[in-house]
Amino acid sequence: MDLTEQIKQLEADLQELGSLLEKAERKRVQDLLKQEQKKVEKELAAKRQQKEQQARKEADPSAATKAAYTVKITSYAWDQSDKFVKIYLALKDVHKISAENVEVKFTERSFSVLVKDLDGKNHEMTVLNLLYPINEQDSYKKIKTDMVLVMCKKQSTKKWDCLTAVEKQSKEKEKPSLDDNADPGEGLMNVLKKIYAEGDDEMKRTINKAWTESQEKKLRGEEMMDY
Repeated sequence: MDLTEQIKQLEADLQELGSLLEKAERKRVQDLLKQEQKKVEKELAAKRQQKEQQARKEADPSAATKAAYTVKITSYAWDQSDKFVKIYLALKDVHKISAENVEVKFTERSFSVLVKDLDGKNHEMTVLNLLYPINEQDSYKKIKTDMVLVMCKKQSTKKWDCLTAVEKQSKEKEKPSLDDNADPGEGLMNVLKKIYAEGDDEMKRTINKAWTESQEKKLRGEEMMDY
């Protein structure tokens, strides 16, 4: 069924709902009919907008070329529940384009997003090597006001420390070495140096004071051993 026919069917549905609403006497029935009327109106508006976009593309062949320009989505936020990892992509006016223009594909360890013809551009994002496997069949997207929400269904309720395995490896590299053969004093020194370099003036004063007191105690201990 093409767009024109879909619009005709929705218009007929809307007309019949209006007729039923005029005849309905019970409030509950009226409320149900009004809810359905709003749904049909919303769907009809989306189809009409889609038809207008289609007409503009047919009238201006260069529009397809303009929309072919693709930009990467680099900014996102994420959180999780026991069942899902949720990725939030902020895209202005994404709720105003056809839902068919928002494609999200899942595999067991990845997902990709392609938003077509939004503000004259395509927007895409691909995340590979997810930290843990997901259930691709039960994963899905939600389109909200100025936002696409990607819902990745966990295979287990295990808590995710980060989104990808690459991020986890990067974090582990930043941790101090716990090698059994390493000098414990050297490991502590590396940690103190890192804290000192990243700390504020107050933190640096505290570390300097603790280090001075430690050296003084060490020196006094050596002097007592000389006796």
